[in-house]
Amino acid sequence: MSSFTLRHFDSQKGRISLITPSFDHDDFPTVGQQFIDLIGATVVEKQQDADLHSWLIDFEGCQLMLRAEHYSESMWLEALSAGQSEEELQYLAGLVAKGI
Repeated sequence: MSSFTLRHFDSQKGRISLITPSFDHDDFPTVGQQFIDLIGATVVEKQQDADLHSWLIDFEGCQLMLRAEHYSESMWLEALSAGQSEEELQYLAGLVAKGI
């Protein structure tokens, strides 16, 4: 069973909120890569700010953002703009809901 579960899927905003293993700012790269590996995506680019990790990922030709904020231990996937990637996000939300 996966350690990632679905918290919420908002199709209008193009965002999947995840329940994840506990992480802090320095641990996120390991947790983030575990999730990327589980869904079969690749990391295109990484950005790290004081309290936010933002990774541009490629999932089957669709580019999405994986973001994580360590203070709240929040991690989510989002479309690059509202209305984009809806089919892929629906698929991923279903995958995570089933326990990948």
